[in-house]
Amino acid sequence: MRTLKASIVLGTAFMMAASLSFANDVPVTKSHGLSLAGPLKYGPDFTHLDYANPDAPKGGSLKLSALGGFDNLNPFISRGQSASGLGLTFDTLMAQPNDTASQEYGLVAESVEVPADLSYAIFNIRPEARFQDGTPVTAEDLAFSLETVKEKGAPLFRYYYANVERGEILSPQRIKFHFSGPPNRELPQIVGQMLPVISKAHFQNRVFDETTLTPVLGSGPYRVREFEANRFVVYERVRDYWGADLPLNKGRYNFDTVRYDYYRDTSVLLEAFKAGEYDYRAENSAKNWATGYDFPALQKGLVVKEEIPSKVPAGQQAFVFNLRRDKFKDPALREALNYAFDFEWLNKNIFYDQYERTDSFFHNSVMNAEGEPSPEELAILEPFRDQLPPRVFGPAYQAPVTDGSGRDRKPLRKARALLEGAGWHVKDGALINPNTGQPLEIEFLIFDQNSQRIIGPFINNLKKLGITANTRIVDSAQYTERVRNYDFDIVTSGFWQSVSPGNEQREFWGSAAGKRPGSRNLMGIDNPVVDDLIEQIVAAPDYESLIPIVRALDRVLTWNFYVIPQFTAAYDRIAYWNKFGKTDINPSQGPDLLSWWVSPDKETALKSGLESLKEKSD
Repeated sequence: MRTLKASIVLGTAFMMAASLSFANDVPVTKSHGLSLAGPLKYGPDFTHLDYANPDAPKGGSLKLSALGGFDNLNPFISRGQSASGLGLTFDTLMAQPNDTASQEYGLVAESVEVPADLSYAIFNIRPEARFQDGTPVTAEDLAFSLETVKEKGAPLFRYYYANVERGEILSPQRIKFHFSGPPNRELPQIVGQMLPVISKAHFQNRVFDETTLTPVLGSGPYRVREFEANRFVVYERVRDYWGADLPLNKGRYNFDTVRYDYYRDTSVLLEAFKAGEYDYRAENSAKNWATGYDFPALQKGLVVKEEIPSKVPAGQQAFVFNLRRDKFKDPALREALNYAFDFEWLNKNIFYDQYERTDSFFHNSVMNAEGEPSPEELAILEPFRDQLPPRVFGPAYQAPVTDGSGRDRKPLRKARALLEGAGWHVKDGALINPNTGQPLEIEFLIFDQNSQRIIGPFINNLKKLGITANTRIVDSAQYTERVRNYDFDIVTSGFWQSVSPGNEQREFWGSAAGKRPGSRNLMGIDNPVVDDLIEQIVAAPDYESLIPIVRALDRVLTWNFYVIPQFTAAYDRIAYWNKFGKTDINPSQGPDLLSWWVSPDKETALKSGLESLKEKSD
């Protein structure tokens, strides 16, 4: 029998003081937090997060931007477009700080009890936990939350909670979630961090699974104050928020209001930021970062531009093939198209050498498959040898490399050889499908016109292979709907990973996920070996045994050419108007904007600086 230490690692200091109880001879450990990789960073008596300032002043506003529009204030259903920022209004049983990886600590729950056989998790609800109408959060609300999101929520919830059998109410402040299936070390964390706390009373006379513009009652630090569908939404700080002084929250949620303004076009977003229409911007365009910030406010120090080294797994951003379409079922074609994507030229001429190529779905992580398979990886893969490409058992996949000149013919010659070997041939300048006799045509579906800078050179190379390709630009709402229903040839998508991959892999690559609308398996992967490896990942007894399984999965995914890998940056690029205070600690998992605050002195200096700029421009 596995021990709890081999499944969910508790903080070392707390382990010494933890009391062990026994039910049916199975040891049960009670803790203030859970970890999937290493001991907890924060002990049971921590007072605040290291990167938060417990004495931060409250007040001021934070203005943010969003793209597209919204017509729904219930973020837990798949219908409609939910408003940005709604997570601020809801609490969960536990939460993960930005300076820990795969760790979470009690929020609504003051503690959690997990047996060594991982058959259930008991959460002890804080007696002070309250909804924003003053009513207490109870075990009955948590049982209702689980039942409701599984039955009526977005498909993602049903998938994640498939093995969460039921919630048993033990007392008003104590709930036991029963787990089915093989032992799964992630399930306590999934319930703790992802299950939204929903008021049962609020939905007594309301329909849960229909879009609504009536705010849903939450228990979080903010509530919806005002909004106009598709234009803006404003959240106000709950002055009597029940959890304000919890160690997880101390020094966070400092802004009196958080506002999201919606924009229809990404090209307008940067200009709006430069005009001071919103306060903070995470830049995802290399060109903008290199050339778009040379404006007076930044030169005068009124805007701050920072590059923060990224310490999180990068996962994979890629062009995604829709394998549900017959033309992409041939792996030789998919591999050939990889050779037509000239990353080196793009990086030199379009990206200002800011990016690096990704070869793995677990890039920047110990889970990244490298070199020859280890003995442990081979032992995992060997039972499937006759179902896998032979290259899975050799060196790890590496993306094609060009000389960056834009005139390197070797990759395209390799692509032609692959196509000819699979029966594809060129007739009257068009690449002909050997099964249908029809020319190959490809459509790239996008909603951001800036994507054409990347796709355009790719299309030019595809034409040299006899492939007719074009881009179809749609608005964000239509794009979301088409992707949700897999109505595309190729789209760009990202598959971001955690330090400890687990249940979410079912959603990314699982056959069952690919058969239902709205999953993350955009490719439509339907591979029994992938399914088996995913279940091995989910059932991994500890972090050490997880690593070779994930690396084995990485090899299978990459050598099947389900995507064309793109690129990633080695740092986060952020810019913000210089009115904020923050500590000198950059959390390892990325900036936590809600631990910042408005500095009165900086805000005064900013206003003075803006007046001075205005006078000069006049």
